[in-house]
Amino acid sequence: MRTVVFDIETQNTFADVGGYEPALLDISLVGIYESETDSYQSFLYDELEKLWPILEKTELIVGYNSDHFDIPLLDKYYMGDLTNIRSLDLLSEIKNASGKRLKLDQIAEATLGEKKSGHGLQAVTWWRQGKIDEIRKYCLDDVRITKEIYDYAKRHGEVKYILAGEVLTIKLDTSHWDTPSQNAMTQSLL
Repeated sequence: MRTVVFDIETQNTFADVGGYEPALLDISLVGIYESETDSYQSFLYDELEKLWPILEKTELIVGYNSDHFDIPLLDKYYMGDLTNIRSLDLLSEIKNASGKRLKLDQIAEATLGEKKSGHGLQAVTWWRQGKIDEIRKYCLDDVRITKEIYDYAKRHGEVKYILAGEVLTIKLDTSHWDTPSQNAMTQSLL
């Protein structure tokens, strides 16, 4: 199944725009892993037209907090409706299974044995400083971590997190993750 794992970095923060609506923010960079080519790519906000054909032919987009943050923000830039693409939000899956809203870093540390290389507010600072390579590296690292958690969960039916020094397991029903969607994108802007 054609899958794209993705993450978005922004040019600004919710404090800058005066509200917690993702579509109020501005994208600086989108990072993706594309299963069809087994490759990682990134797109600055002014290169998003190169991203649309990739998303339009994918069968599943995977992210972390993507249904509530990344997709609404990215949809602001797209002339169609990206919610027509089947999505898998790992945070939603984890929250539905455990009742806990855990950070990507918490899941990565316990499940993969590694921590994220930074945080989103650093990426905003790097944007303001013109450090595009730093943003790209950080974003693609988050994409890699998200992909590895997704792959781990599919193989093992679980992810892990640490609470009070103890590693705990969250069982996930991944049986529906690879079910192809009947909705295919048909719109192309190119």
